[in-house]
Amino acid sequence: MSETINLTLKVWRQKGPEEKGGIRTYEARDISTDMSFLEMIDVVNERLVLEGIEPIAFDHDCREGICGMCGAVVNGIAHGPQKGTTLCQLHMRHFQDGDTIVIEPFRARAFRLIKDLVVDRSAFDKIIQAGGYVSVNTGQAQEANTIPIAPDKVELAMDAAACIGCGACVAACPNASAMLFTGTKISHLALLPQGKAEASARALSMLKTMDEMGFGNCSNETECEAVCPKEISITNIARFNREFLKAAIVSSEK
Repeated sequence: MSETINLTLKVWRQKGPEEKGGIRTYEARDISTDMSFLEMIDVVNERLVLEGIEPIAFDHDCREGICGMCGAVVNGIAHGPQKGTTLCQLHMRHFQDGDTIVIEPFRARAFRLIKDLVVDRSAFDKIIQAGGYVSVNTGQAQEANTIPIAPDKVELAMDAAACIGCGACVAACPNASAMLFTGTKISHLALLPQGKAEASARALSMLKTMDEMGFGNCSNETECEAVCPKEISITNIARFNREFLKAAIVSSEK
């Protein structure tokens, strides 16, 4: 039989991007420790509706740690205190009865706040559109074994491709940098033969778009790696820097 706990929530409430926001305090009573963090907010919202109070707006979709939609700063940590976990996978057993939990949205100039805990992360989409793809001929899929790839390269590429684009890296970075996100998207293509043809254009275009979107520069603080729910390594940032340097040299020689 699961235990129940009582919590005090201090939640950032803001009606819209142009409205003034602030912290509001709510009581979360009889919360099962088997609940996920988002299920806990669901319960609180049901009670708020019954009291005639507008429910807390927050992003979510799959609730399986796959889509990257969920995300909030819990007690100062993006996605909360549990390492390698998205907010929807964080369970209430990691909190104690009587705890006070502060919940805020991801904060970055490039992530415009929409309402309460919901932010616009379409800047990530712009970065992907700038070069996070490969051009291939249409038709029947190529036989996989016709392009031999070293196992170590495959593993590195798959590790980078695990990024779900949740934005925790940006929220945790003191400069609101998107270098880890962009680095993973460049890395997983740069490591594979299919991505070599457009490697130079990709690195230059994605970095340019990242800057245009208003993200800051990386200063090697490593907070991004610490909060990443997929535990993606900052070695992808180093690879991004190498790809950019190679692309800049090639571009200058043309």
